[in-house]
Amino acid sequence: MDSSYRVKIEGKLLDEEEEEDSDSEDDSETEGDAMNEDGKERRKKIKPQPKQYKFSHFFRSLTVDFDKSRGAGQDHTIEWKKPQVAPNAPNPPAAADFDLLEFKRGGDENMNITINLYRDEHPEKYHLKSPLCDILDVSSATRAEVVMGIWDYIKLNGLQEEDEKRSFECDDRLRQVSMINDFGKQGLISWQLFNGRDKGYIPYIPDAIAPFMDPLPPIKIPYTIRVDREFHSNPTPTIYDITVHLEDPIRDALNSYVTNPAYATSLREIAQMNDNLSLLVQKISMSKGKHAFFDELSKHPVEFIGKWLSSQKRDLEVIAGEATKGGGEDASGDEWRKGGSSGIWGSDNVRESVSLMVNTKAR
Repeated sequence: MDSSYRVKIEGKLLDEEEEEDSDSEDDSETEGDAMNEDGKERRKKIKPQPKQYKFSHFFRSLTVDFDKSRGAGQDHTIEWKKPQVAPNAPNPPAAADFDLLEFKRGGDENMNITINLYRDEHPEKYHLKSPLCDILDVSSATRAEVVMGIWDYIKLNGLQEEDEKRSFECDDRLRQVSMINDFGKQGLISWQLFNGRDKGYIPYIPDAIAPFMDPLPPIKIPYTIRVDREFHSNPTPTIYDITVHLEDPIRDALNSYVTNPAYATSLREIAQMNDNLSLLVQKISMSKGKHAFFDELSKHPVEFIGKWLSSQKRDLEVIAGEATKGGGEDASGDEWRKGGSSGIWGSDNVRESVSLMVNTKAR
C-alpha cells in the first residue's frame, strides 16, 4: 500500500492575560441589581469586543520547503498566496480567510520541513541595512517611519541650514545616504548616490533611502514530520509563538465614525452653529459701539458733537477726494452744514464713494 501523511498548520490569536483578569473581575458585578455606596444603580462596564482576525489575515503567502536530501524525484512543493480582495468587499473569500491549512503528501519516513510565513502588513515594513539601521537604531520600519526618523535625526543634531530649510549638513552617517543631482549630456537630471557628500536635500530623502531598504525576510519555522509508531502512540502538536502586528482599534473606531451618515449631519450642525456664533459676536460688537457712543454723548455732549462733526468732515473729504494732507479740523463752514440734494453730501462722488466703501466692508 502507498503510505501517506497529513499535516495541519493552524494558528489563532492569543488573548492577553490582563484582559482576562479584568474580565473576570467585571463578571463578579451584576448588570443592574448591584448598588453602589450612594444607593444608585451600578451598571457593568461592557468593553467592546476587538475584531477577531484569522490566521490568513496576517500573511500574504505561505510556503513549505522539504528536505531535499530525501524524497528525490518527488514534487513536495507547498505554496499558498492570498488572493486579491476588493477594498469594499463585505467578506473575504474562503481562500483568504481561514485558520487551518492542511496538505497531504506520500511517504513513510520522517521529514524535516521549513514553514515560511510572509507577512502582510499595511503599511509595509522593510528590513533596514546600514547606514539606515545605524541612524535610526532599529532593524525594521515603514517607509514613512524612516523618513520621519531621518528628519528627527537632522533636527536633533542641528544639521538643518538656516538660510535654506530644505538643505542640511551631512555628518559621517548621513554622508552615506546623501544624494546630489547629476546633469547628463542631454540636460536631463538623473539622481545618483554619492558617498562622502557634505550636504543633503530633504525632498530627495525618500529616493535616497530606497537602496538601503529590503523586504522583510519570512518567518521560518523548522518542523519535523513524524510518521514513526513511537510518536503516534501519543501524538502532541508542536506550538510556536509568533508576534504579529495588530491594527490600532482606535483607527477602526474612527473610520466607523467618519463613515457614519450622522457624522456629516454633525458637521453641518457645527457649521451652522459657527455661523450663528459669528453673527452673535458681530451684534455684540455693534451694541458695544452704540453703547460707547451714547455714553460719551451723555457725559460731554458739546465736546463730543464737535469732535464728531470734525471726524465726519475728514471722512467726507477723503471720500470726495478733496482732503488735504493731514485733513481739516474746521466743521463750521456753511458747505458742511447744508443738507439736501444740492449740498456736498448729496453729490454723485460722495454717493459712489460711500457705496463702494460699504460694499467693500460687506465682503
